[in-house]
Amino acid sequence: MTTTSPPHDADLSSIEETRAALLDRVEERLRSFIAQEQSRWFDINPRAAQGADAIAAFIASGGKRLRPKFCLSGFLAAGGSPASSGAVDAAAALELLQTFILIHDDIADNSSLRRGEPTVHEVFAAEHRARGWQGESRRYGEGVAVLAGDLAFVYADQLAAQLPALSRGVWNELRAELVIGQHLDMVVAAEGVGDPVLSRWIAVQKSGRYTIHRPLVLGATLAGRPDMAAAFEGYGLALGEAFQLRDDLIDAFGSTEDAGKPTGLDFAEHKMTLLLALAAERDPRVRDLVDRRDGKPWDVELLRKILEETGVRATVERTIAGLVDKACASLATSGLDEAWRHEFSRLATQVAYRSR
Repeated sequence: MTTTSPPHDADLSSIEETRAALLDRVEERLRSFIAQEQSRWFDINPRAAQGADAIAAFIASGGKRLRPKFCLSGFLAAGGSPASSGAVDAAAALELLQTFILIHDDIADNSSLRRGEPTVHEVFAAEHRARGWQGESRRYGEGVAVLAGDLAFVYADQLAAQLPALSRGVWNELRAELVIGQHLDMVVAAEGVGDPVLSRWIAVQKSGRYTIHRPLVLGATLAGRPDMAAAFEGYGLALGEAFQLRDDLIDAFGSTEDAGKPTGLDFAEHKMTLLLALAAERDPRVRDLVDRRDGKPWDVELLRKILEETGVRATVERTIAGLVDKACASLATSGLDEAWRHEFSRLATQVAYRSR
């Protein structure tokens, strides 16, 4: 794994403390913004506040805050002022965008848990059942949750409204890539397309660019350094692919307790992940198992067994390590100072080798 020589502890502490202070401001911005929305809609009618209430609960449930962290890291590494309110709003907007996509994703994946708690659509469906309301509880829960996700998307754009032109362009591209990537993820799963090239492209679009690359570039442009886009693209795309591969491994082999959400959902929903596409390319047994047009469930345990036997799991681990090396090496000629190069190396390891 590529590493840089550790800089002075004081430099690293300064980076972490400055970013932590900004992340605290992001949390406060999210809390105060959503609280204001809850209040104004509640005053009209308590039911009108349910969407904002769901967003508030979702954000309060935790999350890794990776996108705000990378946005602020790009901003600070590019020389942005810690006093900036624009960077705080941009980072908060990214977390609201993440709220939007995860609420929708849980519906698409038929997931009952997120961060160890019932998903938004399950909460609303349970309320419908408990109160004996008219109609179908599942459809009600999913419909109301979709609207809560839409509201999070609206709020994200409100916080991003004051972005300067260059940053706004990055924001717009980020949102489009995310939605198109999610769309393709669903369509390819439905069609049963086992194409590693396409699967890799989808992983890059819906995860790599959205999670790391675009937030970094968004932060850099806010700091007035769009010239850093190329270096952050090399880092972000390589690390983003490693991030998605780790996600695939967690879903395939991890536990629900550790992940905070049901694992095995990619298999259950016939998702042609990058992991599975690579396996299908190597072993005809995998192709036979996933190439089903009759809509019947895949044999999940047999798939896991074959992935182990064929060495695909080990191959993916080696691929992740290589991608981390590639990400870190891409910053060698970026002009970043030693402390920031070391910090980005640390973040790469943290992201690529997480357990949830």
